[in-house]
Amino acid sequence: MKIVLVAAVALIDADGRVLLAQRPEGKSMAGLWEFPGGKVEPGETPETALIRELHEELAIDTETSCLAPLTFASHSYDDFHLLMPLFACRRWKGIVQPMEGQRFAWAKSQDLRNYNMPPADLPLIPMIQAWL
Repeated sequence: MKIVLVAAVALIDADGRVLLAQRPEGKSMAGLWEFPGGKVEPGETPETALIRELHEELAIDTETSCLAPLTFASHSYDDFHLLMPLFACRRWKGIVQPMEGQRFAWAKSQDLRNYNMPPADLPLIPMIQAWL
């Protein structure tokens, strides 16, 4: 089974809320809410991929020193296995903007389960709640 490496982030604002992005139409699992991030390309570290993805998808900039490793997900889907390190980030430059037409929500940690998420994201919620 193919292993896909995806880096994700729990962006945490000054009020302790976590940013969720809704997967846009045309993508697999469209309409589900997820932690922002994306695939790690050949030659990239998860941190480098996340910095690139945050710039491309959210129009914000951050640095490796602002990304704290938090936990990871390991989940088998029908046609691939997802390995997804999750980082926490409280510092970035810019204002979050939907560069790919996606919707966003700033959610309190206790409300994260109210969002319909992909199966791989669900086990990350208790870790985020415990950390916050």
